[in-house]
Formats: sequence, C-alpha cells, structure tokens
Amino acid sequence: MRTYDFSPLWRSTIGFDRLFDLLDETQRAVEDNYPPCNIERLGDDRYQISLALAGFAPDELVITAEHNVLTVEGRKADKETREYLYQGISSRPFKRQFNLADYVHVTSASFDNGLLRIELAREIPEAMKPRRIAIGTAPAEQIAPQKAA
Repeated sequence: MRTYDFSPLWRSTIGFDRLFDLLDETQRAVEDNYPPCNIERLGDDRYQISLALAGFAPDELVITAEHNVLTVEGRKADKETREYLYQGISSRPFKRQFNLADYVHVTSASFDNGLLRIELAREIPEAMKPRRIAIGTAPAEQIAPQKAA
C-alpha cells in the first residue's frame, strides 16, 4: 500500500483539515468488512446504507450520528450457550463507522428480514444555496453629501 505525504498541501490550503484527516485515517485503517454493507445513491441528495445483520435483533443495535460520523454498533445478548457443530452465522460484536459530508443527516432507519437500512439526505441550508440576483434597469440613487452646520 502506498502512503502519501500531505504536508505540502497543509502549507497552501486553509479549511481542508477534515479532508486531510479523513485521508490520513483511511490510509492507517485496517479494513474490517464485517458486517457486509451496501451504500446506494437514491437521488441527487438521497443515500441509503444497507447492512446485512443476520441473527441480530433491533434491540441489539445502536445507531448514533455525531460530528459527521455515523456509527452502527451491534452486540448480541448472551441469552443461552449453545453447542454448535458448525457456526457460519457470525454473532460477534461490531462497530461500523461512516464519515458523512457536511449537511448530510440520517432521516430514518428500518430493520427488516436481517437487513438494516439507514436513509440519509443532504439538506443544504438556504443561506448556502446559490441564488439568482435580479439586475435592475434604473441607476441606483446617489445620496448627496450633507453640509456641515
């Protein structure tokens, strides 16, 4: 795996701290693909994360969104011990994190047939959206300077 030195970019950019932190973090992270998931774009500003969680119940899952990070955690309740001849369905505890862009937030979550679906939407505030400026035809009035008394 290649590693990149971002220090030259730190000297010439302002306000991209979070981007460089994310890039740095992904280089160091050990990839854990459990539980398997899909990330889909449903529209221009709508997304869905689907996680395959066979064997888990909704009360064994915790979903939190904080500081542009979505975290899904699962822990099986130890109800009874069983003697498996073969255990192919994993029930190990997990913690899966997803970094969210600015203005992306969770709109809903559902759990059906072992599939956890998390709906996300990007809602840009009105003040941040581009707006059209009307061009007037009349010249702006000039204010005459007041004479000192």
